[in-house]
Amino acid sequence: MQLNYITARGSWYQHSWKGDIEKSGGIATNIGIHFFDMLQWVFGGVKESTVTLQNEQRAAGTLHLDRATVNWQLSINEKDLPVAAEGKRTWRYLQVDGETFDFSDGFADLHTKSYEAILAGQGFSLQDAMPSIQIAHDIRNRR
Repeated sequence: MQLNYITARGSWYQHSWKGDIEKSGGIATNIGIHFFDMLQWVFGGVKESTVTLQNEQRAAGTLHLDRATVNWQLSINEKDLPVAAEGKRTWRYLQVDGETFDFSDGFADLHTKSYEAILAGQGFSLQDAMPSIQIAHDIRNRR
């Protein structure tokens, strides 16, 4: 299985709190957390995690989950966008058993919807989110 999440960010990103690993947790926490959350909900807990690349703009590795092995790549560098992105600044791509899922569109207001649900008492608990937080923490600390 392959997960690619490339979302181009301008120079402002590195100069904001998002570019400060102490404030944002780095790229795995800042942009990868949503997909790590989805993957562990669908394919089960992490048995092993490896990181093959990690810097301010990119991270990559492998998650061995209960029911899947996922090779993942995250990037905020515009140069990593493939031709398939066709002028878009974001490319979210998941390939499972040869079937491709493109999540590049339709995410514009998910944060707002999530915050509205939380304020209405319909959010997830810290316990629900903890496995994904642990994945991002372990990636950041290369465990």
